[in-house]
Amino acid sequence: MAVPKRKTSRSKRGFRRSTDALKQPTYVEDKDTGELRRPHHVDLKTGMYRGRQILSAKDDA
Repeated sequence: MAVPKRKTSRSKRGFRRSTDALKQPTYVEDKDTGELRRPHHVDLKTGMYRGRQILSAKDDA
């Protein structure tokens, strides 16, 4: 069984756990509509992604 040779210090433990903190998701302003959307995601209202029509536009019915 693998056993650590030395105790992990608080500093090293903190460095390892630094990525566990929850971060707010980033948003960018859409060039065409001006609304906020996630980067690298399809805009579900317009159906556009990188200047192309990928999905049909969502109806506001």
